[in-house]
Amino acid sequence: MQQLIESFKGKKVLIVGDVMVDAYIIGKVERISPEAPVPVVNIEKKENRLGGAANVALNVAALDAIPILCSVIGDDSEGEELMNILKAQNLSTEGIFKSAKRKTTTKTRVLGNKHQLLRIDNEITTDLNGDDEKAILTLYKKVLNECDVVILEDYNKGVLTAVNIPLFIELANAAGKPITVDPKHNNFLAYKNVTLFKPNLKEIKEGLNSEKNLKDHANLKEAVQDLHAVLNNTYTMVTLSEDGVLITDHNAYNFIPAHIRNIADVSGAGDSVISVASLCIACGADIAICAQLANLAGGLVCEENGVVPINVNKLIIEANALQKTI
Repeated sequence: MQQLIESFKGKKVLIVGDVMVDAYIIGKVERISPEAPVPVVNIEKKENRLGGAANVALNVAALDAIPILCSVIGDDSEGEELMNILKAQNLSTEGIFKSAKRKTTTKTRVLGNKHQLLRIDNEITTDLNGDDEKAILTLYKKVLNECDVVILEDYNKGVLTAVNIPLFIELANAAGKPITVDPKHNNFLAYKNVTLFKPNLKEIKEGLNSEKNLKDHANLKEAVQDLHAVLNNTYTMVTLSEDGVLITDHNAYNFIPAHIRNIADVSGAGDSVISVASLCIACGADIAICAQLANLAGGLVCEENGVVPINVNKLIIEANALQKTI
């Protein structure tokens, strides 16, 4: 597996979807406000980090591959900050379009004494208008041919729509580029004819309006078959949290168990999973190996506090250990 991970180097990954700023206000709480029964946070520091599809870009870069983001942000101060962070991380901004009709999605978390007290969201979640649709499609066409794989990263913030999703997929398929999807509820059944569709258990249950217990393997297989009948996707990978992952080509079904972990924070695990899985597909890896490696990556980032990209050296060590047992 180490050879596979090393083959990620230099691969170009086009990531289309909702980018955002994850902002943190961090301080101490030592008293309750006399104005209302709320804690008073004495600010010690502020941090702005990349979130959403931009965190997928961080994971791709951490794996020695080259991410190219394609998204729409607001023409605002938050958008300027996002662009500055991208540049500071040496990430390409050539696929980012600033729209006067949008806000840059910003999630501000207030932390006091290491506990989250409040989250403030500043965003527009309606679909892109016609002009913005044309702008992102133009940028997508410009960079598509130079990429080895496309990731559609949906956070239901309006960048991926029922109008542009089929166009992105059609263009990628015509160019012979594998295309992977990390879906959300709103457009769940719009991702037809993709290479890899990667929902989690909650997403597949909600997306199919299933009332069955999908932790039961027989029920989950049936749900995946129903999904495939609609999407006609090549592979489905369902992340099952503490139960590992399911990977299938819709003939053979392979359940891969999770590895024992000291879980600190599950935030961002899905971003690491889709990044590793997509690079494996770009390298032509066996789909079972792809799922095993992505499963390892998701588990590793869960051992870290906060949203962090995968550590490639740790991934290689774990992959080598796993390979000795199989």
